[in-house]
Amino acid sequence: MGGDAADRPNLAFGAHDEPGTGTPYSRYVRLDELHSLQQPRSKVHAEYSFIVTTQVMELLFDLLHRDWQLAQGALRENDLPGALAALRRATHTQDVLISSWDLLATMTPGEFTAFREVLGEASGFQSAAFLKLEFLLGNKAPSLLRMYEDSPAVHGELTAALHAPSLYDDALALLDRRGVAVPHASGPERHRHDPEVEAAWRRVYTDPDLAGLTPLGEVLLDTAERVTRWRQRHYSSVKRTMGAKPGTGGSSGLDWLKISADQDVFPELWTVRNGL
Repeated sequence: MGGDAADRPNLAFGAHDEPGTGTPYSRYVRLDELHSLQQPRSKVHAEYSFIVTTQVMELLFDLLHRDWQLAQGALRENDLPGALAALRRATHTQDVLISSWDLLATMTPGEFTAFREVLGEASGFQSAAFLKLEFLLGNKAPSLLRMYEDSPAVHGELTAALHAPSLYDDALALLDRRGVAVPHASGPERHRHDPEVEAAWRRVYTDPDLAGLTPLGEVLLDTAERVTRWRQRHYSSVKRTMGAKPGTGGSSGLDWLKISADQDVFPELWTVRNGL
């Protein structure tokens, strides 16, 4: 049954660990390396909290990207249940990301100012992992690639993401294959509200024969709502911590965050509700 035991992989915890000290758990999750990555440049305690929180966010960005890509793959294979499962799982990652702002929101202006100088030109706006998420959501802008011109590998990866179909493009393509005529051409520009796309979603929500597609619209809106919550929490946390001062890295700080928070992801899923 299943062949000789010698031919089967050893799935015991830590079975493939490299020889070394520490427990199998510490070697599996590479604890020594993980806990060596926090390198504050000041003696201000708040900087350590800032580093830990931003590193956790980066890991969650990657996890979210993986689930959204799994959802894309399922949509392309016409596997709606698989796509829904991946998107629903991703909403829990989004919830943790949103909550992570709680760790930074309590930082006083004095605490942030005490170590802000050591950040130099560093800004979360420069996160390639976050930008990949934005492109995957359809929030595309070729100008954003300029900051990566000195990093060819990252620049190439982001260029490919910029020109690839977004998650929303693949959702619309599925609707089209299911008989709901809808434009879904992908490109390197930001997706903006399209009356034809809104009309397609209206059919999904009102035609009984298309009721099986309604959960896709709802889970996409769950995703979009959490994107808005993330942006709003980012805005309020920055407003509380540093007010309207210019952001690090040369960004316009609070003004830019406010504009971003006011932009809906998957806009037709919001506007279609006006006529339902």
